[in-house]
Amino acid sequence: MSEMAYDLTQTPDLWYVRNLTLDPAYVNQRIAWFLAEDMPLGDITVESTIDPETQSVAHVLAAQDMVFAGAQILPHFFSEDTSVELKVADGEAVEPGTVLAVLRGPAQELLMRERVMLNLLQRLCGIATITRKYVSLDAPPGFKLLDTRKTTPGLRLFEKYAVSVGGGYNHRRDLSSVAMIKDNHLVAAGGVQAALERVKETNPEVGIELEVDSLEQLKVALEMGGMDAVLLDNMAPETIQAAVAMVRSHPTQKDLFLEASGGITYETLPNYLWTGVNGISIGALTTQARNVDIKLDFV
Repeated sequence: MSEMAYDLTQTPDLWYVRNLTLDPAYVNQRIAWFLAEDMPLGDITVESTIDPETQSVAHVLAAQDMVFAGAQILPHFFSEDTSVELKVADGEAVEPGTVLAVLRGPAQELLMRERVMLNLLQRLCGIATITRKYVSLDAPPGFKLLDTRKTTPGLRLFEKYAVSVGGGYNHRRDLSSVAMIKDNHLVAAGGVQAALERVKETNPEVGIELEVDSLEQLKVALEMGGMDAVLLDNMAPETIQAAVAMVRSHPTQKDLFLEASGGITYETLPNYLWTGVNGISIGALTTQARNVDIKLDFV
């Protein structure tokens, strides 16, 4: 595909951001839940075999090539009795054998929290790693690779953080963030016009993204106006190019944020990157990410 003349760097950012920081209070709350699930009445094995006064040093090690995501999380897994020395930064690509962090503290605490810590780190580093693979493809300046709400229940903010660390962008955080009108909403509301009018009447200040699956729907939407972004759903690259041309030539709607989504894989993504859309959302960043191999070794 040839580069589009439209400058993607000049379009509004809207709600598409990179969430690279997490609220420490939120992280601590979630970790407390995770640990309570794993040892509701303590760790029978550790408490029966390890002297509570025993101090140890352990390394958190990468066991394969990966992109690290966890600097905002790993230190919160341990009490003040354990020191956590991070050796790599978020977003850093590392090789097998790389020491990600050095832990010094009570052996009981290190062992009790090892599995839950590794489970979460392996998941998030896996997401960051696959995201980095996608964003490494050649794309126009200003283009945004977006995640979706297809996240693990209870882990959404963590997983969106991992996408950001990998170089992607976060779509809406939740259902309360943006009015995103999809096909089923249109059916239930009675069509594009009815849905847009209803949103503008009930929530005039909220951002609006409208999903369309045909050029006919897009034409109606452009005549109506009032949305901030349009999602071009399950369209072939050639159809997307026609939709982009329709929008960019419109006298009042030419600066809409245009997003493509639906059935786009890593293998087919290059066919869509230069169609002129501002961004592409891909659920596979979270749904198809595989946990990477991370170990905890006592020194």
